[in-house]
Amino acid sequence: MDIKIVEYNSKYAKSFYDLNIEWLKTFFYVEPFDEEVLSQPEKHIINKGGHIFFVLKDDVVVGTVALMPTEEVGVLELTKMAVSPETRGQKIGQKLLQFCIDFGKSQQLRALLLYSSTKLENAIYLYRKYGFKELELESDSPYKRSDIKMLLEY
Repeated sequence: MDIKIVEYNSKYAKSFYDLNIEWLKTFFYVEPFDEEVLSQPEKHIINKGGHIFFVLKDDVVVGTVALMPTEEVGVLELTKMAVSPETRGQKIGQKLLQFCIDFGKSQQLRALLLYSSTKLENAIYLYRKYGFKELELESDSPYKRSDIKMLLEY
């Protein structure tokens, strides 16, 4: 299996949208904020100093993740991670997570932040395994579906 992780290229924008919409519809629902960010990733992520990465398997996009700037300097939000239904269970999400952690270290970030749902037991287990610690979730969380906030400090 030939897998590589590449940086954002506009030719993959549709895959970013499609993978995330499929994932949201499978596990939750699409919020207006999701639709806005996913349909205009350059405006909402790239142009604001964020990053989007794609997992290519034999040159086909099978996974994606974004690192979005937060109000805190040196802290990026790990968000919009999705893996194609056909490749779930092949540790692609784990590879993306490790890639983001390594990328954060290489960029000398202070931390990675994420919002998730305890409904996603496997994901929460993975985040804890990689060193993310639970924080208090603010009452005005950016996502209605999230009930857990986690931080990985470097």
